[in-house]
Amino acid sequence: MRTAIVAIHQLPQTPETLWLRLLGRGNVQSQAIIELQALPLNHPYLEATLKLVYNLRENLRVNQELEADDRELIMRLEPLYQRDREQAKQEGRQEGRQEGEQGLVIRLLNRRIGEINESLIERIKGLSIEKLENLGEALLDFSTVADLETWLNQQ
Repeated sequence: MRTAIVAIHQLPQTPETLWLRLLGRGNVQSQAIIELQALPLNHPYLEATLKLVYNLRENLRVNQELEADDRELIMRLEPLYQRDREQAKQEGRQEGRQEGEQGLVIRLLNRRIGEINESLIERIKGLSIEKLENLGEALLDFSTVADLETWLNQQ
């Protein structure tokens, strides 16, 4: 087995070392938290790091006798946790709304022009909410599948 000692305070300040630096103390940890908060929402390291941080947070919360440093870490990570939860809720609402719009439009199309095939259904599922709403209005003028295909080709 190989072992190594990592001096966390000597690690370079890069996204690759962020998780380890969060485990540090004092200024090293503070700087890592600031960097984590500053990462854009679509950064590839953000989601993985947040999962690890939340697991750490939950493990620390289970311990009734936390040290002051651990309590401070939990307090400083709380805004990140709340931001991530809020974003997940908003994404869930958006996905739910889109799925609802898709289902409604597909049911209306099936009733208006008959059963539509899977390839058309997939094209409809690829539409944004705004385009789904437009299709919902336009389908009132459809009488054949060709009308739907023409509308989709114009998008």
